[in-house]
Order: sequence, then structure tokens, then C-alpha cells
Amino acid sequence: MRLWAISDLHLSHPRNREALADLPARPDDWLILAGDISDGPRRLDGCFRRLAGKFRQVVWIPGNHELWSLPRDPYGLRGVALYQSLVEVARQHGVLTPEDPYPVIDHPAGQVLIAPLFLLYDYSFRPTQVPVDQVVEWAAEANSVCADEALLHSEPFADRAAWCASRCEETAARLAAFPDDLPKVLINHFPLEERLAVLPRVPRFTPWCGTRLTHGWHRRFNACAVVYGHLHIRGTRWLDGVPFQEVSLGYPDQWDQSLGIGAYLREVTVAIAPSPPPADR
Repeated sequence: MRLWAISDLHLSHPRNREALADLPARPDDWLILAGDISDGPRRLDGCFRRLAGKFRQVVWIPGNHELWSLPRDPYGLRGVALYQSLVEVARQHGVLTPEDPYPVIDHPAGQVLIAPLFLLYDYSFRPTQVPVDQVVEWAAEANSVCADEALLHSEPFADRAAWCASRCEETAARLAAFPDDLPKVLINHFPLEERLAVLPRVPRFTPWCGTRLTHGWHRRFNACAVVYGHLHIRGTRWLDGVPFQEVSLGYPDQWDQSLGIGAYLREVTVAIAPSPPPADR
């Protein structure tokens, strides 16, 4: 069994949506969809309908785009209620979500826990001299604006930072309940480490890219792989012996359509550290 991943399909764009039909079937393998698949439940449902039958198991986590409350949405859901409705859409197709039990699977590299996370962001990826209540204005000075400010709501939490803090606390407790020596594949839409949130073209977009609350989670929870998206900068960085893998497709002008979408499906690198030798007696 192999583990594949892709994120940021952005199926609101017709070219990306048309390309989805060409994603190859791998019925013996698992597929991770690491967020920003679509804005709105209708297209998300269509994606799951197409892909669930092509893989043994599909795992999904939301990005910020899935959580947008759009004017055309007939249900008018916001915040947690919208997220819960998306989870139900996924479950209708047998897709695993952050609200489901974390499964332990037999990977060729060994037994690993698959942990789909939903953690959000809290504007802490910003220079220390910039107060949090001025961070949006600071970003706007360099023409960095995020549509989340108008479209991503946090009800019933006071704001997105409070929602993020709650998610991180709850998720850390869930992960801590598993054995320390069980390797874990951590999947989040946003990078878990601030040093990975480097955006040369839009350097002041980082406040919308994660939270310092997850700093060191790959060591704390014995990660053997970390999968994320959001940055639209594909690649693998190794931190402390752990492969951090950004697996985004991106907008139509950010990938070579002549190659087909299958070329952007990334096999997840799993690096399980060898067990230490037994101590001499």
C-alpha cells in the first residue's frame, strides 16, 4: 500500500476541475487531499464522488477556501457549522476527516498513524514588532490581502485565533493519547513550522499561513512525515530527520497542464527512525 497526496486543487477554476477526471486510479493505495480542494460543499461533494472509488481510502482536511461563506451559498452556514457540514459531506463518501478516529495502517516503511489535522492560523507568523491588531494593515502595506478577512468566519468563537487555539489544544491532546513510539503522518493544510512559511513573491502573506502553537510538533509527536499545502510552492524540506512535504497543485497558471494532473500527485515519503539498540545489562 502506498500513500499519495495532493492539495490546493482549487476546483472553482474550470481547467482544474476538468483535469480532475484524468487523475489516475490507484485502488490499492490511499490518497490525502490536504485542503483547498474547493470553495463550497457542492464542488467538494463532486470531488469526493469522483475520487473515492479510485483509491482504497481518501483522507481530507479543510483549507481556508473550504471554509469560505460565499454569498451564493443557499444555506448561509458560517464558522464551525460550515465545517461540520463539510465533514458530513465527506463521510457520505467514506472519506476520513479530522473528526474521525486516526487510523493505524501498515505502510511499506512500517506501521504508522495517519493524523488528518484541522488547526487554522492565528496571525502569529508575523514579525515580533508588529502587534496582532495591526497585522492586516501591515500586510496591506505590501499589497498582501487575504480573502479570508471577508469570507472565513469563526462563529461561535470570537475570532479565528480563538478557534485556532481550541483546535490546537484539542488536537494535541488526541495525539498525545497515542504511544510515543508510534510513528505518525501529520497532515495539515498550513505548514506546522514558521520557517517553512517563506513566500518570496508575497512575503507579508505569512500571517495567514499557520500558528506558532504547532512549533516542534513533529518532534513532540514522533512524526515520520508531515504533509501540507497552502503555499503553492511544491517541494520537500527535511527538519530534524522528518520530511515536510508541500503537495499543492495550485491555480491553472501554476502547473503544467500538458503533463496532466497525475504528474502532481506526490507519493508521501515516510521516514521511520530506527529503534535504538537495547541497553547493555
